[in-house]
Amino acid sequence: MAKKVLVISSSLRDRSNSETLAKQAAKGAEDAGHDVEFITLKGKTLNFCKGCLACQKTMKCVIKDDASEICEKVGNADVLIFANPIYYYELCGQLKTLLDRCNPLYPSDYRFRDVYLITASAEDGEEVCHTARGGLQGWVACFEKARLVSVLSGGGLGDPADAEKNGSYMNAAYELGRNV
Repeated sequence: MAKKVLVISSSLRDRSNSETLAKQAAKGAEDAGHDVEFITLKGKTLNFCKGCLACQKTMKCVIKDDASEICEKVGNADVLIFANPIYYYELCGQLKTLLDRCNPLYPSDYRFRDVYLITASAEDGEEVCHTARGGLQGWVACFEKARLVSVLSGGGLGDPADAEKNGSYMNAAYELGRNV
């Protein structure tokens, strides 16, 4: 059965490794017959959540920027794939800001069930993405019907376009998408 898959790349860097892996996952999902939408946060305006909680009653954010439209797409997807460059062992600021701005989804009848994380970092080792994984897991835990399925951690990818040259990571990202 075809699923609606939303892939969100949070890197702002040209030839980003996390975005390269995200596009590969999107290709895998498309090849598996899923309906895939790819969004990059590059060039988007994402303002910080004000904590007013008006969205808990209206299910809409009072801030008018690109986050509101993206949040709506998040709520209407069956599967979410977030791609995140690792800065200081954590989720990057633009992804964390987007997750905070998805607060209107909390009381809603959101569709997503399966959430995936793809990371890219210069440093290698599973511990490198541990805190980022925890940050996303904390967001997912707020949505009772959702679960963090898996994390693909691409380490040793420091220079732009390093991921393109790493067949192992490219294949893993493709398979992640194909198996959502």
